[in-house]
Amino acid sequence: MSELILVAASGLAREVLAMVRSSGQYDVVGLLDDDEEMAGVTVDGAPVLGTIDDATKYTHAFLLVCLASSKERESVVQHLASLGIQESRYATAVDPSVQYPEGCRIGRGSILMRNVTLTAAVTLGAHVVAMPSVTFSYDDDVSDFATFAAGVSLGGGVRVGRAAYLGLNSSVRERTSVGDYATIGMGAAILSNVPDGETWVGVPAHQIDHDVFNYRRAR
Repeated sequence: MSELILVAASGLAREVLAMVRSSGQYDVVGLLDDDEEMAGVTVDGAPVLGTIDDATKYTHAFLLVCLASSKERESVVQHLASLGIQESRYATAVDPSVQYPEGCRIGRGSILMRNVTLTAAVTLGAHVVAMPSVTFSYDDDVSDFATFAAGVSLGGGVRVGRAAYLGLNSSVRERTSVGDYATIGMGAAILSNVPDGETWVGVPAHQIDHDVFNYRRAR
């Protein structure tokens, strides 16, 4: 069994830890986190071994970046690349309940939780996170670092850009696109193309100011 280190002692890391333990995919030897208060702490039985920079010491183990934020996940992977960590060092964690036919592709560093569905000719980039019950339909093409909260549903032929974030139970109409670094609010229904960097909410979805969205979400 291959050894695995989870980068970031986050809620997502705890979920991934439970998933890979139950499936026997990997032997999780520990976690890495830059929070000084996490030093020496044990998370669900897995020790925090050090900081993220210590990833270079564990050349025998695969890595998996467990940050729910698309941009934060991208930033950590870029930082690790500057330390010499290559893409071949990253694991891919897929729950055993996930079924996908031949012709679907899943990039390194990606995490697919329970009951994610890929129907036909779906392409997921590197370091994509899909929480439980996400549906990818035929010919969907998802770029690196995109994040899908639980229950997201994409119609056929959808394009999702780099580090986009799609909120809980949102949906995207077939043959439309969500741009790079775009944010889709929970429950939103996307009926037309979302440009890069914009935030859309509502049914049907419409653009709102990103700062206003973050303020409301924080409250």
